Amino acid sequence: MLLLILIHSLLLSLTTRAQSTPCRTSCGDIPIEYPFGIDDGCGSPYYRYILVCSDSGKLQVRTPSGRYHVHNVSYADPHILVTDPFMWNCDDGENYRPTRPFSLDTSTRFKLSPQNEYLFFNCSEDHVIVKPKPIFCERFPERCDSSCDSGSYLCRHMPGCSFAMTGSSCCSYSPRSIESLRLMLKYCTSYTSVYWRNVGAPQPHDQVPEYGIRIDFDIPVTTRCLQCQDPSKGGGTCGFDTQTQSFMCLCKEGNFTTHCKDYDAARHNRKVHVIAGDKNEVNGVNLSMIVFVSRKLGSCMLVAVCSKFGCRDSERCFSCRGIWNWSWYLVLEESES
Repeated sequence: MLLLILIHSLLLSLTTRAQSTPCRTSCGDIPIEYPFGIDDGCGSPYYRYILVCSDSGKLQVRTPSGRYHVHNVSYADPHILVTDPFMWNCDDGENYRPTRPFSLDTSTRFKLSPQNEYLFFNCSEDHVIVKPKPIFCERFPERCDSSCDSGSYLCRHMPGCSFAMTGSSCCSYSPRSIESLRLMLKYCTSYTSVYWRNVGAPQPHDQVPEYGIRIDFDIPVTTRCLQCQDPSKGGGTCGFDTQTQSFMCLCKEGNFTTHCKDYDAARHNRKVHVIAGDKNEVNGVNLSMIVFVSRKLGSCMLVAVCSKFGCRDSERCFSCRGIWNWSWYLVLEESES
């Protein structure tokens, strides 16, 4: 009787686990779609461990310089928007507190968007060219790209601020790389990032400046992922094997290497699959179970109960051979129906 209870409990837990999708589709009010995942094995391995959903339901992105709050994720125009709490804001005024440079892992498919514009404050003019760009570029076109524009529109119209920066305390510069950003902060006290958000209005009012860092990303599209997501083939979720990082299609019935309705390929010409094991001690007897099931957990039948003392069904006790130092084995074989 106790054995039957254990069998029922184990099969119930396995069935529940197989029917629930392993990948969360949102964090707070931000949708999580391919290529991202906040559960290991979901999405593309290129973005593994990049996004994390906090206990309070806040989405964060991990970078070498820290964790940053994600405000929005766009999949139509692939980018994410993050904020850096260490950056200058309007409340700081002319209090230029030291900051740390934002950085990205160059091994990922993230890159800083060209729509970002960086405002640097209180820069050393011995090391940084702080000049009004139109005039300076006319006189020194070869040095134009390396100058920080003190005549920037944003310095005179700070987003959300009731004041304008005067003199040479503010200048605008668009670094081409993370290394350029670090170099600028070596000679400037503080900085902030502004991106130009498209609002769909007629030009020239189609963009408005907002604080934040826009990070562009690539969506690696593969034939296997498209097949996996195809509703006519089961509408699975693209993921990967957490050990080999090879592609996996995550379905309610289990994980497949192609798509959710490709049951024959999932069998790999094998009729028996080990997917779970359990050990318990009952009344001093070491009770161990090995469960052999198919992808469809609902179509299993009891085959044999074997022990080290023998087999109750000698003709079908092949699964017990070669296994020793166990007290009991519960063997289930998949139904061919």
